[in-house]
Amino acid sequence: MVLFLLYIKAELENVGSVTLKPDVNLCINVRNPLSDYEVREKVVMNPSQVLDQDEGAREPEHHLRLKWDGANKPSYAIVLTPDQVKTMLKKKGGNKKGGKGGDAANTRIPRDYTAQDSGEWIPLLAMDCRGLEPYGFFPMGGEFVITSSSSSSDGGGKQFDDGEIDLGEGDWADYDDEQDVPVSMSEIQFKWEAVG
Repeated sequence: MVLFLLYIKAELENVGSVTLKPDVNLCINVRNPLSDYEVREKVVMNPSQVLDQDEGAREPEHHLRLKWDGANKPSYAIVLTPDQVKTMLKKKGGNKKGGKGGDAANTRIPRDYTAQDSGEWIPLLAMDCRGLEPYGFFPMGGEFVITSSSSSSDGGGKQFDDGEIDLGEGDWADYDDEQDVPVSMSEIQFKWEAVG
């Protein structure tokens, strides 16, 4: 089992948070870790849907399954919750890296991208992968909820969640009419990274 994290990096203007929805289709590229040429491009999966399995199947419940040419067993990926990632990192000794106790492991826990993260790589999603490696992410539109920064005391900004938010072009912009400010993301990038 290999832990892969999907990271985002962007410059934010008047954005309080960017949240990856848990129940939408995600489009990714995957490759066979044992072969340089075997890839599956633009595979669609949903982190909230566990695939049906045959009775007596040995694999744990998973969200993506495929079989490479000549393979005896299917390869699969499991989308992990933040608590499952913490447990996995503890098992892998994730708290030792960086020499700051739990700090290094905590930077690998998927979470929302916030205004304080602008310009930094932050993990949004974690997958336990067996027999496959994700290497591309393609926003299709509707995967994210963006909340504007709030200057009011209630702490809540305007939510942009119309199903049309598409970060695949590398930038996004809208207008928060409640606070009379533009809201935007630019230089949006995604990457997958293997952990330990």
